[in-house]
Amino acid sequence: MYPNLYYAFRDLFGIELRALMFINSFGFFVALSFLLGAVVLAAELKRKSKLGLLHPTEETIKVGEPASLSDLLLNFFLGFLLGYKIIALFILDDQITSDPQAFIFSTDGNWLAGIAMGGIFAGLNWWEKKKQVLAKPETRKIRIWPQDRVGEIAILALVFGLVGAKIFDTFENWSEFINNPSQFLSPSGLTFYGGLICATLVIWWYAKKHKIGFWHLNDAAAPALMIAYALGRVGCHISGDGDWGIDNLEPNPYSFLPDWIWSYNYPNNVNEMGIKIEGCADLRYCYQLANPVYPTAFYEAIICTILFLVIWFSRKKIKIPGVIFAFYLILNGLERFTIEKIRVNSEISTLGFQFTQAELISSLLVICGFVLMYFLKKSNKSV
Repeated sequence: MYPNLYYAFRDLFGIELRALMFINSFGFFVALSFLLGAVVLAAELKRKSKLGLLHPTEETIKVGEPASLSDLLLNFFLGFLLGYKIIALFILDDQITSDPQAFIFSTDGNWLAGIAMGGIFAGLNWWEKKKQVLAKPETRKIRIWPQDRVGEIAILALVFGLVGAKIFDTFENWSEFINNPSQFLSPSGLTFYGGLICATLVIWWYAKKHKIGFWHLNDAAAPALMIAYALGRVGCHISGDGDWGIDNLEPNPYSFLPDWIWSYNYPNNVNEMGIKIEGCADLRYCYQLANPVYPTAFYEAIICTILFLVIWFSRKKIKIPGVIFAFYLILNGLERFTIEKIRVNSEISTLGFQFTQAELISSLLVICGFVLMYFLKKSNKSV
């Protein structure tokens, strides 16, 4: 396992770059999944725009003005963070930066590097605006297509998705949160459905504000969400972040499969769970699970890639707006409900029933998907 990119580069290329320690493998794949999702979403929105299903909106902008104080302060702040934290990783003492994730979430940093980078960022913004200054600033109207807004949509999905994922993870592990509230600020522990629900609500508001057809946007997002989830699960597996299955002590019955696909003990997992690995000389991540488990994150990555292809090759055949998204809800819910049967997760006990948070939400998604599909088809009989 590769808890961060330092371990991956050391093992795969024989290169030891200490600065790579702060790039968590899971976070790296989450970033890739958002980029891939944004590419797929932009492609679908562009296709729908060409078909006349989506339309641009006009916005008024002012050009030719010098950089405002708020622009300069914002750029200074961003540059300061880069210098204070990221550049500090390269220049501060090893004792302070030996745990890069803890360092990023601490108050430690380099003030000189922060102020210098803040000044550079603000100065570049001022210079760029100065080159575009007009004697008399002009007001212009521009047309913006939905696919032009994918960057903003991706940022909203990222921010509110992570917040929602953390909130739902906190509820799912409430007793641990009560014992250690500070873990809410840690980079570990994320629940996909929490991110999906919160991001969906925010993007619904954004679509309404900018007059983007909500159901067409959802349909375009369906394949993007599925492939992004698949790639994110690759990150879960590679980092060993705890999204694994129950113990699997049975011998591999399939000779054509590598043993790790059947059961795996996640050596060097990022959560440092299990027993000490004999002979491990690293300062951290020297643990592996005592018993091998089902690598459920890997299973989900494969299954969801297949489901992405199913949605992708079905999207042009289904004409009723919203049905592709309903189809996504059903497939996603069925996939997650099934994998929960062999996945480790906290259970909820209510009225004599025991179930996980994911089982409850995935069941609701399947029901919502079928109900939504029924009403959409009923209200669009002519399509």
